Amino acid sequence: MTLAARVIPCLDVAAGRVVKGVNFKDLRDMGDPVELAAHYAAQGADEITFLDVTATVDARATTYDVVQRTAEQVFVPLTVGGGVREVEDVARLLSVGADKVGVNSAAIARPDLIGEIADRFGAQVLVLSLDVKRAAETPSGFVVTTHGGRTETTLDALDWAREATERGAGELLVNSIDADGTKDGFDLELVRLMREVSSVPVIASGGAGAVTDFAPAIEAGADAVLAASVFHSGQLTVGDVKHALREAGVVVRCGVLSERSEST
Repeated sequence: MTLAARVIPCLDVAAGRVVKGVNFKDLRDMGDPVELAAHYAAQGADEITFLDVTATVDARATTYDVVQRTAEQVFVPLTVGGGVREVEDVARLLSVGADKVGVNSAAIARPDLIGEIADRFGAQVLVLSLDVKRAAETPSGFVVTTHGGRTETTLDALDWAREATERGAGELLVNSIDADGTKDGFDLELVRLMREVSSVPVIASGGAGAVTDFAPAIEAGADAVLAASVFHSGQLTVGDVKHALREAGVVVRCGVLSERSEST
């Protein structure tokens, strides 16, 4: 049976507001996270991803009250990341309504955290978030970064993805920092390489700018496509993306369609 591709709006949150920039810089206010999450759920989003993009940089916990208020309004799976440093952070996020938890910087600092989370809550709860940059000096040509893309590591992105899944990560959220916010399309080479090394679902993130950008990411090996600014700006709806995916022969879950797709 062919699994349906998922369409996932992403809420990058700082100081309780949804923000968006280019290459993780020059963040600007895009609205209230609770209102936007409910709006996307009504459009037929398969999941919502909530990333506190400054929690690690500011050395603080994720904003739990925003997560709880979002979960109370949204009845699709909610993935929450940013500022997760230990197993108890995961327990608390699950207790306020998260369905899955994303981990990035803390897992790189202490890889055993991946297994600890998976052992306690199950691999299906753990999403490894990879903020990836192109880097000629690494074997694959891609390097992992931390702290919202601000700090470059020496970890080859493919080696880290392979190790993380072996340790218990249940899903990979692969964000291209080079493509992030540019609206030039997903980094298809990165998606293909991640698909080759991953035994778990891959979410493609970074670069979506047009309705035609999403199907190539699925064809390259992504199980889900994630976008932010094209949804926040109203340029595209979840229905637009699902309609385009269907037109390209991609299986998607039923959901609310856009006015354009309803009329075709």
